[in-house]
Amino acid sequence: MKVVNVGVIGAGRIGLVHLEAIAQCQDAKCLIISNPTVSKAEAAAKQYYVPEFSADADDVINHPDVDAVWICSPSSFHADQIMKAAAAGKSIFCEKPIATDLPETIVAINKCEEAGVKLMTALQRRFDPNFARVKEAITKGEVGEPIVVKLCSRDPSPPPFEYVKGGGGIFKDMAVHDLDMSRHLMGSEPIEILASGSCHIDKQITELEGAEAYDTANIIVRYANGKEAIIDVCRQAPYGYDQRAEVLGTKAMMQTDNMYPNTARLYAADFTGNADLPYDFFMSRYKEAYKQETLAFIDALVNDKPSPCSGEDGLIALIMSIAAGISAEEQRWVKFSEVAASVKCDEDGCMIVDLDEDALKEAQQKDEFVDKVKEVLPNKEEKSGWRKVFSR
Repeated sequence: MKVVNVGVIGAGRIGLVHLEAIAQCQDAKCLIISNPTVSKAEAAAKQYYVPEFSADADDVINHPDVDAVWICSPSSFHADQIMKAAAAGKSIFCEKPIATDLPETIVAINKCEEAGVKLMTALQRRFDPNFARVKEAITKGEVGEPIVVKLCSRDPSPPPFEYVKGGGGIFKDMAVHDLDMSRHLMGSEPIEILASGSCHIDKQITELEGAEAYDTANIIVRYANGKEAIIDVCRQAPYGYDQRAEVLGTKAMMQTDNMYPNTARLYAADFTGNADLPYDFFMSRYKEAYKQETLAFIDALVNDKPSPCSGEDGLIALIMSIAAGISAEEQRWVKFSEVAASVKCDEDGCMIVDLDEDALKEAQQKDEFVDKVKEVLPNKEEKSGWRKVFSR
C-alpha cells in the first residue's frame, strides 16, 4: 500500500493538530512543514520528526516528493495556496474556508478540477464520533425519516476582538460548521434560510459591521424535502464547549451529549452530576475528529476514492453562511438562489451563475477567472453528472 508523502503549511495551533493526526496515520508521512516565523516550523519539525522545515509555503508546494499539501495557514492565503498546489499536481487538504469570498472559492475549486487533484474541505465535525453516529442512525434507518434536525453550538469564551474583526462574522467563522452538519444530517439540499443575530457578551464588537457584530445567532434552514433544521450558536458557554445534535425521526429520536474529560460523576449533598466540566479547548474536544478526517482523506488518496468532504461541500456551506448574514441583516427569509442562482459541478469544475459583476471583475484580477462561470447554465445542455444544488 502506498504511503502518502505530506507537506504542511502553517505551524500554528491547527497545523500542530494536523501534524499529530498525520503522525498517527500509518499510510502518511510528513516530509516538510512551513511557517513564516521559521522558528515555529523548526520546533514543530523537531517535535513530530519532520525532516525538513521552511519559512516559505512554496517550498512545501513545490517539494518534489510531496504528494499532498495540508493548508493550515490563515484564511486569506487559502485560495492562492490551493491554486498553486493544484498547478503543482498536489492533492489538497484545506482548513475551512476554501477562500474568503464566493468568486475565489469557485476559482480554487475549478483549478483543482482542471488539474485532476483531490480537494478536501476540513469540516471536521462530520468526522466526530458523536455526530458520525447520528448520521449512521439516519443512514441505517434507525430513526426513520428525519423530521427535524436541531444543532447547538456554543464556545467556552468569545474570541479576541482582532479575531472577530475581519473574520467574516459569526455565520462564516462559527455557524458554518453547523450549517454544513445540518445539510449532512438532513440528506437534502437547502432552499432558504431565516437567521437573526445579536450581541449579549462582548459589547466591543458592536462597532463592527454586519455579522461581525453578533456573538449570538439563531437559524432555521428549510430543505428541499420540506423539513427544517434549527440551529443556535453563541460565543460563550462558561461551562465549556456545548455542541450537541438531535434528530427527530418517524421511528425514533437520537441526540448527542457534550464531550467530557472523563465519565466520573459526583454525588454530594449539594450537587449531583459530572465531576468535571466539558472540554474547554477545541483541540481536546475534536482531537478524534481531526484524526478521523485525516485517515479518511489519506484513504481517499491511497485507494482513489472521492474526497470525503469535497470542495463543493465547502462551497455550499459558504453560500449558506452568506445567506444567513443577509437574512439577519434584512430580517427576512433568504433563498440560497439569491446568493447563487445555481451551482453545478462536474468533471470540468463547478459553475456559478448570477454573481455580482463587481465580484466577478475582482476575481478576474486576482486570477484568470473561468469564463464558464459567467454562462447562464439553464440555457446550456445539461451534462452528465451535473446536479442542481439550490432550487429557486
